[in-house]
Amino acid sequence: MTTPDVLRPLDIPRLTREFRAAEPFPFMVIDEFLQPDFAREVAAAYPSFEGALDKGRAFDFVNEKKKVQVTDSSKFPPAVKRLEEAIASQSFRDALSQITGIPKLLADEQLVGGGMHVMGSHGRLDVHVDFNLIEERQLHRRLNILVYLNPVWKDAWGGHVELWDRDVKRCHHAFLPAFNRCVVFETSERSFHGVAAVQCPDDVARKSFAAYYYTREAPAAWDGKAHSTIFRARPDELLRGLVLMPAERIQRRVMEQVARARRGVKKIVRTVRG
Repeated sequence: MTTPDVLRPLDIPRLTREFRAAEPFPFMVIDEFLQPDFAREVAAAYPSFEGALDKGRAFDFVNEKKKVQVTDSSKFPPAVKRLEEAIASQSFRDALSQITGIPKLLADEQLVGGGMHVMGSHGRLDVHVDFNLIEERQLHRRLNILVYLNPVWKDAWGGHVELWDRDVKRCHHAFLPAFNRCVVFETSERSFHGVAAVQCPDDVARKSFAAYYYTREAPAAWDGKAHSTIFRARPDELLRGLVLMPAERIQRRVMEQVARARRGVKKIVRTVRG
């Protein structure tokens, strides 16, 4: 099966075995994911942390700190746009379907929650499972793909992507965000993952590209309930789990209700004007 020319060919039989046998949930790691010259081109096109602040949305909450997310593809440098198009292509989605056993995968042209991610020194992302449904479009989230674009990243700088068990008691894997590494995993009620604290120098940032794949059909195990991102404290984070995270959940719930109310008002205004 062919893939866009900026991607290296995939060993589909090997990746299929690895993905379906993986614990604590289905995932695969693909090193040297992009063609080498293209990987360097994409990395060079990424902004600094300060530059990303001018383009995207900054997160500085309890659960997400020193993280900037640029989802508007019109703000992507040309090389990043080519990366987005490559991993959204039909041929690549067909390859993912063959590997994962999930048919009819769809890319999200709006890149909700995805796009260019830049995390500064002292950044972190708590362990969580992602939202499971885009309700407005009735799209069920099925896969995450993360492509790391850090030409230099030392182990001592942290920032590992962590894969945890369902109870968030044991971290099964912690992968360095190494240059041209791709991590793909199944999005489910047990796919708890996070980013370890980033301790890089102030003039360095952790850079990645994130995208998500959906199906119109619900997964077989779906209980019919939509939910937003669910965060959990790591075993050694007692204060965060008992005090800080509950407070943040209340704040986020209020923000979601306000946003929902605003959307409702806009819909009414459009109806009246129409």
